Amino acid sequence: MPQRIPTERLSGVHAVAHLSGTFAPVAWLVLPVLLEQTLALAVGITDKWLTGNLLFEAEYLAAIGLVGYMIGYLPGIFAIPSIAATALVARMIGATDEAGARRAAAQSLIVGVMVAMLAIVPSILFGSHLIRSLGLPEGSTALALEYLEIVLPALPAVMLIQVGVAILRGAGDMLAGFITMSVVNGVNAGASFVLATGMFGFPNLGWTGLAWGTLAGYYVGAILVILLLMRPSQPISPRTADWWPDWQWIRRILIIGVPAGFDAIGNACCHLWFLSIVNRLGNIDAAAHALAITIESMAYLPGYAFGVAAATLSGQFLGAHDERRARESVWMAAVGCVFLMTAVATVFYLSSDSLAAWFVGSTGHQDVAVLTAKLVRLVAFAQPPLAMLMVFSGALRGAGQTRVPMMVNFFGLLVVRLPLAMILAWPGVEIAGGVISLPGMNLGVVGAWLAMAADLTTRGLLMCAMFHWGTWSRVRV
Repeated sequence: MPQRIPTERLSGVHAVAHLSGTFAPVAWLVLPVLLEQTLALAVGITDKWLTGNLLFEAEYLAAIGLVGYMIGYLPGIFAIPSIAATALVARMIGATDEAGARRAAAQSLIVGVMVAMLAIVPSILFGSHLIRSLGLPEGSTALALEYLEIVLPALPAVMLIQVGVAILRGAGDMLAGFITMSVVNGVNAGASFVLATGMFGFPNLGWTGLAWGTLAGYYVGAILVILLLMRPSQPISPRTADWWPDWQWIRRILIIGVPAGFDAIGNACCHLWFLSIVNRLGNIDAAAHALAITIESMAYLPGYAFGVAAATLSGQFLGAHDERRARESVWMAAVGCVFLMTAVATVFYLSSDSLAAWFVGSTGHQDVAVLTAKLVRLVAFAQPPLAMLMVFSGALRGAGQTRVPMMVNFFGLLVVRLPLAMILAWPGVEIAGGVISLPGMNLGVVGAWLAMAADLTTRGLLMCAMFHWGTWSRVRV
């Protein structure tokens, strides 16, 4: 008989599936995650702002754009244990099975350690080859490599943050991620600024100071996550016996997590391919792309927050055998997310020029600013379908249905975005080693972003259809 969590221990953040109605659980979960992701985004914004305002060559902006991509996809390496952790812990919490929740937490962290060990070796051996293959000019590539060599040892810390916070989210504890990213961002911003400028007697490291600040932020955040997981009041805090590898639990984690892992890694590869398409257009287009991505990412903060809420609630309500509230809560999250992302996109559309100018400051990158503003206005129209994509894919993953989001994402990226981006962005596309040559539209980075908007719209509509007509609520985890 599973060990049930006493009612008094289900108070507060762990009781979302036990709140009445559907609005209260959604609202309870969204706000902390929204604040957390704002702070997580601020890590990249800090580095880009410091780069744009302290370093005066376009190659620095292009390099920090590539670095932002690479760091942004580091968490995807740990999608296997983190997505499985949220789904399994949420089911156990919904069923008030404390022992099961503890075991799911510990075994997810064990899988996370395995993945980290497997990821470090190829990163060391092939990381530089990957960066050089992405098409940036030689100077920007060298800067990106210098930065990433410093940040690579942060992989274990990134794993602890990703998997630990995913465990706490599955239990409904959204404040843990907010607290953690507050610390990560604070340490990163402070250390990066001090080391990049040489203030307060610290060495003036310039470009590399940004990297050392990022590394420090991740490790301080990882220590905090360990403390949050192990606090005595935490009902899912693993006990000694939970840390022995349990191959039945590891198998459950892999069944759920491997499709999500392929999804995350495949997404990262496709996005890097997309980045290489843009990088081959030169430093100006690459820099504008990097800044526009940063600005646009603020628009889909609500998407991430509502997606996490949908994942937690679909898992917890299904664990409590309440399919009706699982579906209703996800639809409520989708409606709220579409509304907020549309509102934010409208603001960005109207203020794109001033936002782009803020990032480049007075450094003279005005050509980059003009192009950045054009890209932001273009992609604003794709924000409503992006909201649906993020919420419904989160809900399916939280229910343990990770194969459908994987298939939809691969279809959109491989069939829509990448081929269309090459045709629209380049003057011509060569196929089969130059045997076949297709004419292109030569629209530059604007063409690439038109392809991105088409892809987001396609995937958002497909994911909505899969949620509405799919059998995700009957998946066993």
